[in-house]
Amino acid sequence: MSRIKEFNLPDLGEGLTEGEILSWLVAEGDTIELNQPIVEVETAKAAVEIPAKWAGRVQAIFHPEGTTVEVGTPIIAIDTDPGAGPVETPSSTTGGDDLPTPSAASLAAVEVAPAEGMVEPGLIGGPAPGGRTAVLVGYGPRTTAAKRRPRKGDVPAQARPAAAAAAPAAPAAPAVVPPVEAAPAAGRNGHPGPGGLVLAKPPVRKLAKDLGVDLATLTGSGPLGSITREDVQRAAAGATAAAEPVAATRPATAAPSFGADREQRIPVKGVRKLTAENMVRSAFTAPHVTEFLTVDMTRAMKALDRLRDRREWRDVRVSPLLLVAKAVLLAVKRHPMVNSTWSGDEIVVKEYVNLGIAAATERGLIVPNIKDAGRLSLRELADALTDLVQTAKAGRTSPADMSGGTLTITNVGVFGVDTGTPILPPGESAILAFGAVREMPWVHKGKVRPRQVTTLGLSFDHRIIDGELGSKFLRDIGDFLSDPEAALLAWT
Repeated sequence: MSRIKEFNLPDLGEGLTEGEILSWLVAEGDTIELNQPIVEVETAKAAVEIPAKWAGRVQAIFHPEGTTVEVGTPIIAIDTDPGAGPVETPSSTTGGDDLPTPSAASLAAVEVAPAEGMVEPGLIGGPAPGGRTAVLVGYGPRTTAAKRRPRKGDVPAQARPAAAAAAPAAPAAPAVVPPVEAAPAAGRNGHPGPGGLVLAKPPVRKLAKDLGVDLATLTGSGPLGSITREDVQRAAAGATAAAEPVAATRPATAAPSFGADREQRIPVKGVRKLTAENMVRSAFTAPHVTEFLTVDMTRAMKALDRLRDRREWRDVRVSPLLLVAKAVLLAVKRHPMVNSTWSGDEIVVKEYVNLGIAAATERGLIVPNIKDAGRLSLRELADALTDLVQTAKAGRTSPADMSGGTLTITNVGVFGVDTGTPILPPGESAILAFGAVREMPWVHKGKVRPRQVTTLGLSFDHRIIDGELGSKFLRDIGDFLSDPEAALLAWT
């Protein structure tokens, strides 16, 4: 059996067929252990760290960061017996600045990992027959090739170096390509490059564009003569120094520019792409109705203070969102039709509540959910909310945690917003917007007094929830928040 094994991108679950390589956590030549995280991959739902299937030494990395890879595509080769001596690997000894190409011997030595939806012991999941374990989750990987996001400066295949085109064909193991981009240039390092190409990583190209540096005029100091950030920065510093005397003599009457050089273009991908698709589908599928209710939460805020003072709650994060979540769960018990799904010729009423909490993260808006939240005690619910928020902020929410939601709360109040008209997550019939809790003048016992007030906004699917049901559900939530201790005694 070959000692060099390729690891294919595993099925990441929930029908996802591809992932973008965010960052490599190892480099070629590194010694790795079984189950050590080796790469972080972003899907349309989450960023996931993928562990190593074998211990050994990293022999080759097939795709640079920023590449979108299909499930089942080889992403890394691992030497599982590095102590047995060297193996022939792709090298750049074929001449000058040519791109490295793999030898026939090295390609023949590579063993491709199985792509039938199973992996070796030690990945993720419980044991399966034959000493294997299931992939992360899902429907079985595909075996199509990887695709990289198109970028400005990409070169057609026919313009690539002839040396690379003459490499021996071996479909079981793609050629190792260094993580740089090639673009036409007159030459570099004092002589023409292979096929008139200049090598630079995507971040370096962006930096050069931002600083107005022409990469074709630079001499690369990186591997294979590639352009580095330092090369670009030195060139920009020299151009700035030369331009300063001229700039000082120009009149300060230049008109402002409104061209493309002052526009930013952000690719729509990952979480933002999935969110956009879901919101459009929901907005134009489910007939939305939104109702609002302003609530005096003064008693609820005092109840939270008393809860924080209890010894057994001193290490627990207690926030108004905890009481809102509890109010929603109790109101669902009184009005179970709210926790349902429209399924064409029938309505599916769920007897469990997977409570979604909308969370703003660096990757965009995600809605992880607390499974079977209705069965949790108040303390268990507080712990679950804390874990959900911390995991989301750390970017470690799994795809499974964002699937299967039945009812959602969006806490827009943390941004100082009073309320909103939220769009339903697909498959759900109601979503509650919880606004900021503010001290406001309020009529209390016949007198105007300062009270802690919030506004709730409930959007619901009018095919399932009519005005009466939506109003009663929202009113019950408001009653609980007006006096949570009394409501707990009366409702439970």
